[in-house]
Amino acid sequence: RRVGPGLPTSTAPTSTTPGSGGPTVVPSVPGVPLGPASGLSSGSLPPVRVSMVKLQPEDDREEAERVCFNIGRELYFYTYKGIKKAVDLNKPIDKRIYKGTQPTCHDFNQFTASLESVSLLVGFSAGQVQFLDPIKKETSKLFNEERLIDKMKVTCLKWIPESENLFLVSHASGNLYLYNTEHSCGTASPQYTLLKQGEGFTVYACKSKTARNPVVKWTIGEGALNEFAFSPDGRYLACVGQDGCLRIFHFDSMELQGMMKSYFGGLICICWSPDGRYIVTGGEDDLVTVWSFSECRVIARGHGHKSWVNVVAFDPFTSSIEEDEPMEFSGSEEDLHDPVHFGRVRTSSTLSRLSKHSSKSGPSVTYRFGSVGQDTQFCLWD
Repeated sequence: RRVGPGLPTSTAPTSTTPGSGGPTVVPSVPGVPLGPASGLSSGSLPPVRVSMVKLQPEDDREEAERVCFNIGRELYFYTYKGIKKAVDLNKPIDKRIYKGTQPTCHDFNQFTASLESVSLLVGFSAGQVQFLDPIKKETSKLFNEERLIDKMKVTCLKWIPESENLFLVSHASGNLYLYNTEHSCGTASPQYTLLKQGEGFTVYACKSKTARNPVVKWTIGEGALNEFAFSPDGRYLACVGQDGCLRIFHFDSMELQGMMKSYFGGLICICWSPDGRYIVTGGEDDLVTVWSFSECRVIARGHGHKSWVNVVAFDPFTSSIEEDEPMEFSGSEEDLHDPVHFGRVRTSSTLSRLSKHSSKSGPSVTYRFGSVGQDTQFCLWD
């Protein structure tokens, strides 16, 4: 017997709540049988992803932060206590175990987060997207439940910056979809009408008499779309895919702003510098590549890994010193006590100050980013 599309009766996911005495059944995410069609195999697990959110952005207390991560078929939600205190793994705020499908990625909505509520999106290997609130412990909604929009695994998802309802989802099919949490997904496969076309991409609007999801569909490049990221100001969208291309779009106008090809193979990961001037990518060429957004060109390729690069991330802080100083450095917490005089700047909230740094007359800026590869190495780059 089967309930729903490819969902055995025994595959309802469970959620273990601390102090509840054991697992409880929660509204299920329909799964599919293991096999090539679902992109699942018993010997492969999705990478561990980490998402963080500050419940009160103006509050500097560490207790105001929450962290979410996935391991195999499980999704955990904890209070984050900072770098000096380990998370007590025996006391999750929420824990969910999924059967028939695996969580592949997730994203908090920082714009709407509060102590009482936080919106979390979770993407799955079978193509569905779950919208839930781990503080209220309520499963709010399931998108692409019948897999009528896309049958391939979710590779990345993000809330649209400063939006309560809109979010983007990419799939291994190479498609990118814009969803609205207030719209349903309909009972039939969506029909589309051409909206815009350009080099290596096509944009479609959903053709429907009533508002439904997806609102917009992008087809980008060839092969899987592995990751995407919004620029710090929210105006630009950068995507990397299995065709080895980095593409940057102006999100509202859907215009292609720039493009880069990998040295070899597909590109797996991407991150913007906190001031939006640079993009770093990693992929199957074992390299990290730094691309200048303003100059539309590669300015550096870094060779430190011996295998594919899975994750890249910029340090949200930069360090600057006056030009007459003999050295320039960017460092860790211990460096804060170093006698060398330098200023530590929060770049994500000080864009105007950074623009001054980029001028020839002012102090220079040191950027730092980290990369993690399948060679198990974690590399730091200045």
